Amino acid sequence: MDVKTRILSRYKAKVFKGRKDHILEVDGSGGQQIAANTRAIPGIMTNRGCCYAGCKGVVLGPLKDTVVLTHGPIGCGFYSWGTRRNKARAGEGGENYVQYCFSTDMQEPDIVFGGDKKLRRAIEEACAIFRPRRIMICSTCPVGLIGDDIHAVAAWAEREFGITCVAFSCEGYKGVSQSAGHHIANNGLMKRVIGTDDGEVGGRYRVNLLGEYNIGGDGWETERILRKVGYTVVSVFTGDGALADIARSHKADLNLVQCHRSINYVAGMMKDAFGTDWLKVNFIGLGATAATLRSIAEYFGGDELRERTEEVIEEEMAAVSGDVAYYRGRLEGRRAALFVGGSRSHHYQDLLGDFGVSTVLAGYEFAHRDDYEGRRVIPDIREDADSKNIESLVVERDLRYRAFLTPERARELRERIGLGDYGGLIRDMPDGSYVVDDLNHYETEAFIELLKPDIFFSGIKDKYVIQKAGVLARQLHSYDYSGPYAGFRGSLVFGRDLTMGLYAPAWGLVSPPWAGGGAAPAGGAEAPGEGGSDA
Repeated sequence: MDVKTRILSRYKAKVFKGRKDHILEVDGSGGQQIAANTRAIPGIMTNRGCCYAGCKGVVLGPLKDTVVLTHGPIGCGFYSWGTRRNKARAGEGGENYVQYCFSTDMQEPDIVFGGDKKLRRAIEEACAIFRPRRIMICSTCPVGLIGDDIHAVAAWAEREFGITCVAFSCEGYKGVSQSAGHHIANNGLMKRVIGTDDGEVGGRYRVNLLGEYNIGGDGWETERILRKVGYTVVSVFTGDGALADIARSHKADLNLVQCHRSINYVAGMMKDAFGTDWLKVNFIGLGATAATLRSIAEYFGGDELRERTEEVIEEEMAAVSGDVAYYRGRLEGRRAALFVGGSRSHHYQDLLGDFGVSTVLAGYEFAHRDDYEGRRVIPDIREDADSKNIESLVVERDLRYRAFLTPERARELRERIGLGDYGGLIRDMPDGSYVVDDLNHYETEAFIELLKPDIFFSGIKDKYVIQKAGVLARQLHSYDYSGPYAGFRGSLVFGRDLTMGLYAPAWGLVSPPWAGGGAAPAGGAEAPGEGGSDA
């Protein structure tokens, strides 16, 4: 009995039917299909987040020059603020609101009698204390149920205080996961922010960095490399990002898309409205970062830029190659499983490969089929009732539309560097590995027992379940207070953290439930007490 059959055999018939198409073994055929972006089965311990978490927690929360105000219970605001390490430096005028958790703290009387008055008082208080120029309102489940008109309140705030105030109806129950919240946030940015400032943007080779949320400082490291080559970073969506910069983002020549799922809507709409091409990139991993830099240089063209790109790659690789070789010697031959959001389950396989670690399992919390199978399947994806709950903007060509490339050059680059395309996760997975959508706690434990990974990368909800099974668990949503992991220097931080974790003597003291009481150092430490000092 194969691994998939053994796992599914524990389910009752109805659950079996609902889960069988969400799990597949990669066979290299190139045409495999997986079920995704459907409702999680009631009662299953899913690791997904809600629509509000995708809108406020992922896309809008990292903005530093904006008060992002949660209209709802305090738990929603605190969870979406305290679990992601979006770093930010104070921008113009010292604005940096990322360290604050803003919430209306709705109570039972507010739900019974309406919370719009409390929302107005919260805005008045925020304006009196912080004097922000921008406020964004994100609603949670009770707000949608009782009908508070947050958009009317936002319009009142703009008139009353002369600020930009945008409301997002991102109640948690909308859609099937946090993916719906990404879409809502993208729509709001497109309607109210992007293209609203026509001020001049200087510099050559102007780019926007999309889908980079500066977890642990990743965005700073990526920007450092881009600027070293000679690129002008106009704006970042949205790690250490500012609405003031995003308002000018239509001035860029190219959008670099790091996280496809959370920001592909903006990339597509900016292409339609302003003619801005987009390129799927990956700054996670040594080889991946080098390949990305070469693809960007190919887009802009010119021998000078290509030569500078190769110089930077050579300099950066020379600075880290010795340490990379050391960590590879400690990690080579290990096996990893990844279940994260965004594109991380895909990107980190490149970084793991740099250290000789193979992937046996990968999946996403909130992906759509195109994240797994590539954008070629988008025309075949059938829209269901949950998807229709989310507004799908149709943008018209703006008067400021400009094409950086000729149509012939654009077609050539689509074939050569994948311009405006994304091949998806499955294409790059090794044969015999497993891809699972919306992995749950039972399946996590079952795959650990059957595939025996040495490392499992995931989020906070399943981290401790995995560690109790005797397997090292590393968070890729917050990096367990480490980072950055992006770029050349970040690869060393990742290798160091992985080596310290795997060689910690604690694993010799952990016995997974199926080990029959004997110690099982699943992380691969030679013996308790050995290896820790080497890291």
